[in-house]
Amino acid sequence: MDPLRSKIIPVTSILAGVVVLWYVFAVILNAPFQRDLDQRANETPGTVEFIGKTLSQPKPTLPAPHQVAVNFFENTFLRSITSNRSLVYNAWVTLSSTLLGFAFGTALGIVIAVGIVHVTTLDRSLMPWIIASQTIPILAVAPMIIVVLAAVGITGLIPKALISTYLSFFPVAVGMVKGLRSPELMHLDLMHTYNASASQTFWKLRVPASVPFLFTSMKVAVAASLVGAIVGELPTGAVAGIGAKLLSGAYYSQTIDIWSALVAGSIVAALLVMVVGIAGRLADRAMGGRPA
Repeated sequence: MDPLRSKIIPVTSILAGVVVLWYVFAVILNAPFQRDLDQRANETPGTVEFIGKTLSQPKPTLPAPHQVAVNFFENTFLRSITSNRSLVYNAWVTLSSTLLGFAFGTALGIVIAVGIVHVTTLDRSLMPWIIASQTIPILAVAPMIIVVLAAVGITGLIPKALISTYLSFFPVAVGMVKGLRSPELMHLDLMHTYNASASQTFWKLRVPASVPFLFTSMKVAVAASLVGAIVGELPTGAVAGIGAKLLSGAYYSQTIDIWSALVAGSIVAALLVMVVGIAGRLADRAMGGRPA
């Protein structure tokens, strides 16, 4: 079977199953409210008509896939990208803090990993605290960061980027530590035999060995960074961004808008992960790796 078909068929099958289950649960969850509406209107619709009504409510408990798709299309392609209702505009606002936080997190993770690998004290003292930091719920940390930075006059993009940094540095640090320690003892002994310095061993052996681990961890980090940016928009009362769309949708009970914003966030995350994956393959090929 063609490799492309072997990937497309399973993914399409799972997607079709998810859509079918989505419709089923939409009918089930929207049915009680629709029954109440029919009773108040003294109507007794047939089964098919009743199901159709549950899938076309203006403010459903669970919007149907076609309702989300129509809303997503309208707010993506039929609105000006400068409009506050445009998903493109809101996605760009969130993406800005995501990329900045991802850059900070990647740099911080790499620096921490290098320190842990080369300084035994940091490995014993810092690593447990890094792991413990990820046990704190981000929803508890985000308001604290926003309030503290606002008290010193720092608002806007930076607080959201720092929240993204908090979530994204951890996978990079862990991945780089594993990558920098991945060279086999035989290779390290060979470098020692060649009388290579610690710097030469680091740049010519440890760093090349860590590149696959780095890009794998960066895929996790960039998705976590997007989550951090969205969460960072929630306590700030942001007027733009995917988090702002979620807030306004919840405030006005616009569940279709909420789900549409979630779909937009998922697409942005998928694109970011794909870009990191492509960069990883290009880096691997530039280093002499064989194309997959």
